[in-house]
Amino acid sequence: MIRLDTITKQNGTRLVFVEASAALQKGEKIGLVGPNGAGKTTLFRMIAGQEEPDGGQVLVDRGVTVGFFSQDVGEMAGRSAVAEVMDGAGAVSEVAAELAELEAAMADPERASDLDAILERFGDVQSRFEELGGYALDGRAREVLDGLGFSQDMMDGDVGVLSGGWKMRVALGRILLMRPDVMLLDEPSNHLDLESLIWLEQFLAGFDGALLMTSHDREFMNRIINKVIEIDGGVLTAFSGDYEFYEQQRALNEKHQKAQFERQQAMLAKEINFIEKFKARASHAAQVQSRVKKLEKIDRVEPPKRRQSVAFDFAPAPRSGEDVAALRGVHKRYGNRTIYEGLDLLVRRRERCCVLGVNGAGKSTLLRLVVGATEPDSGSVVLGGSVKLGYFAQHAMDLLDGDRSVFGTLEDAFPMAGQGSLRSLAGAFGFSGDEVEKRCRVLSGGKKARLVMALMLYDPPNFLVLDEPTNHLDIATKEMLIGALSSFEGTMLFVSHDRHFLAALSNRVLELTPDGVHLYGGGYTEYVARTGHEAPGLHG
Repeated sequence: MIRLDTITKQNGTRLVFVEASAALQKGEKIGLVGPNGAGKTTLFRMIAGQEEPDGGQVLVDRGVTVGFFSQDVGEMAGRSAVAEVMDGAGAVSEVAAELAELEAAMADPERASDLDAILERFGDVQSRFEELGGYALDGRAREVLDGLGFSQDMMDGDVGVLSGGWKMRVALGRILLMRPDVMLLDEPSNHLDLESLIWLEQFLAGFDGALLMTSHDREFMNRIINKVIEIDGGVLTAFSGDYEFYEQQRALNEKHQKAQFERQQAMLAKEINFIEKFKARASHAAQVQSRVKKLEKIDRVEPPKRRQSVAFDFAPAPRSGEDVAALRGVHKRYGNRTIYEGLDLLVRRRERCCVLGVNGAGKSTLLRLVVGATEPDSGSVVLGGSVKLGYFAQHAMDLLDGDRSVFGTLEDAFPMAGQGSLRSLAGAFGFSGDEVEKRCRVLSGGKKARLVMALMLYDPPNFLVLDEPTNHLDIATKEMLIGALSSFEGTMLFVSHDRHFLAALSNRVLELTPDGVHLYGGGYTEYVARTGHEAPGLHG
């Protein structure tokens, strides 16, 4: 359906693609992977026709419809979310617009003389609208928006008042309703809560067109894709299978390449040693000459590309008392909405509690109450003895000084730390080379989140409260974070929609429901096994 034929692309002085080729066939669901900045979004834009390759061709079969969801959703205002989503339904939305115009024309007394022609056209357009399933479109649009977490009021309200994250969902809904032959989805899992994520997973698994997507959520990707295309060093490499298989295969390939490289290096060293030893002897001239020629003809094996992942040994957290946080009889309302009524909760040392609950259940409110960022209307919230608190919230990224560099920010926070130690810390969180000199204001959301996390974990607290710490983080950084937090000996209370993160780190689940808090011993994996669902809003 789509072919990339030896494409070359340069962004400024940087070569993004060098004679790269790949294909997307009918029914394939492909995960596009590669380090940040490798060119994933550029590839999407070229397939969608928004950018041209400098060399080679992007070939799309005639008649193939392409729907492209990107993080850049543009302006939206003045219409309802339903109308905005229906607008993306391709031909049927154009027919609906003409139908509305003809209805207005029929009611216009000034066009009474054209009524016969208008009625005839209306009949034709109406049957075309029925043929395209137009009358079911409103229902289908609402179904998609419901799956993406919208309430009825939000569906019918002005899309302009929604936050950026909800506008992203509207833009995604537009592509899903369109059901094109090929869907290009650039990070569709961003900004989604667990319920919406699982709904989208099921929707895409049942989609019968072709799909090319990126995602920082490995679990999500794993359940949908049947092929991986990796971008690395300007080259595209295809792997059959899911993300898990790709990781194993890549590790195996690297191992083989390393062994091959080392064997060849040993052989070359031996040959060069012979040449050096005998080049001055006339009796060995022929042998030396033949070996020099042999070396010139050998295809050199490249060493495997080193994946940049820096391990960092975090200092142990100081010990706290056994009772870390106690909430007793807590009541909390926002306006006329009751969030908690008589909430009792005790968080004990070394518990890693993940908080689950549908949108609006009060997950972030619970975290804010515990850290003292908001007060209960009545009842008490008490932190235990020797508790040293670390709180990660999305707004923490807004508190970074935009004029300071990454390294300057770390130095300000830890003036007594050595340069080498801070550089290792920066490297562990993905800031390598010149990146440490970048000012905070030019950093992406993901990089700001990584910097805030580095500031929090260098001198670790013994009670970590984390609100969506994995938002914006790529798969490699999440793995590093899971590694760092696995060996953390303190207590954790956290909210995340990343199932891999939940399963790897939790040993207790707090599920917030309308009839109170349900506690589950054991982590997220045990919770799923016991309840039979992956998120509180989904059953069965």
